[in-house]
Amino acid sequence: MSEQPIRQRATTEEKSGSRRDTTRPPAPEPLPHPVADNHCHLDIGDGDAEFGTAAAIEAARAVGVTRIVQVGCDLPAARWSVRAVDEYDALVAAVALHPNEAPRLAATGELDAALAEIEQLATHDRVRAVGETGLDHFRTGEEGRAAQQGSFRAHIEIAKRLGKTLMIHDRDAHDDVLRILAEEGFPDRWVMHCFSGDAEFARRCLAAGAHLSFAGTVTFKNAAPLREALAITPLDRILVETDAPFLTPSPHRGRPNASYLVPTTMRVMADVRGVELAELCARVDENTTHLYGAW
Repeated sequence: MSEQPIRQRATTEEKSGSRRDTTRPPAPEPLPHPVADNHCHLDIGDGDAEFGTAAAIEAARAVGVTRIVQVGCDLPAARWSVRAVDEYDALVAAVALHPNEAPRLAATGELDAALAEIEQLATHDRVRAVGETGLDHFRTGEEGRAAQQGSFRAHIEIAKRLGKTLMIHDRDAHDDVLRILAEEGFPDRWVMHCFSGDAEFARRCLAAGAHLSFAGTVTFKNAAPLREALAITPLDRILVETDAPFLTPSPHRGRPNASYLVPTTMRVMADVRGVELAELCARVDENTTHLYGAW
């Protein structure tokens, strides 16, 4: 497999034209117990041609991040993810059409065919989740929301039929996400990727059976409501992720993110929970295996 990612996606800072520090942060101190990065986009480059898939996996392994869930959120990325899990033992995959892909595909009449291909890709043994699917009211306006909701419902049905974990993207759409899940029937295993709500929304998700996955955003200075949500989440429902190459944890916010930075987020999470780092790592590792199986 080529070390070059199949596509490049500009960060918010790059799209806005503002200057950004593109140097890679130093590696943190290794974790005392292995954990998994529960959500990563290895197919999306950050401009560092020397830091390809193999290098990213090795850098993560060196600090105790021994497993990675590679997420393909459009058809090219989903295809890439299936090829990647055949090559790299450290990876399993999730495949889906991102909520913001659905309106674009619906407008060109390609949505049904794309969903059929996602279902076919999801039958691969090392594809352990359907995601990231869900709703995004930040980037998609009213005109695209019917297609987005239809796509979400289709992904829920695929995950349930294939017995895969459902991985949910929720941006500014808390109530609608839970409403549609309730209408379709909650899957046995589902994850709120990059959880972005407060403690009250966390309670609602947990009551419905969710696992909550926390990204580098939990380390941001302005994320007190997110830390309050983490504080009330049971240890057997907590996951950690990077969403790399995005959402780099503080103090490196804005620089390229990768799985090897999970320990930075984990240390903040342990402090918020008031538990030993090794204990939290062990619980997060167990939760990952519960959701995605062993690999």
